[in-house]
Amino acid sequence: MTQKFVFLFIAASLFILQGCASTLTKGEDRRTEGTYIDDGYIADTATSRIKKKYSDKVHVNVNSYNRKVLVSGEVADEIVKTDITRIIGGVQNVTAINNELTIVPLAALSAITSDGLTTSNVNIRLSNSGKGLRAERVKVVTESGTVYLMGLVTHSEADIAKEITSTSSGVKKVVPLFEYID
Repeated sequence: MTQKFVFLFIAASLFILQGCASTLTKGEDRRTEGTYIDDGYIADTATSRIKKKYSDKVHVNVNSYNRKVLVSGEVADEIVKTDITRIIGGVQNVTAINNELTIVPLAALSAITSDGLTTSNVNIRLSNSGKGLRAERVKVVTESGTVYLMGLVTHSEADIAKEITSTSSGVKKVVPLFEYID
């Protein structure tokens, strides 16, 4: 394989994984099985509806955790941003929407790749922390260097996750969107 092919393969893989969560295994996840399935349905349905309407005119990532949606990425204007919120709100079982879309030109592949690397780095550091936090309970989403943390966690687990994330390479800002169970 040539170096160019390897780079393109890695870049494409990170592009696909960008915005993805830490590896969530149902056995370690605090959501009910029904909620876990709903979250997949919500993210897939909202993404499909947005792509159908806006095609490649937007860069949008939709993540759902416990039926609460985080939408991030770039759009052209406030009208599109508001419409995407409306589209997501029309998906069955959505209980809340955190709209973190920014009105700027679409991100370059290099920025998306960088976000993917940041997400991977945070996930690895959470998994290897040895501080009593099950990394599978934290969903990590990175957009333009801002890391969003989602999950059903205790306050202590949240503090550990925020500290590890804030000291991770590539992180400009940490936004905790946790639901607390204690």
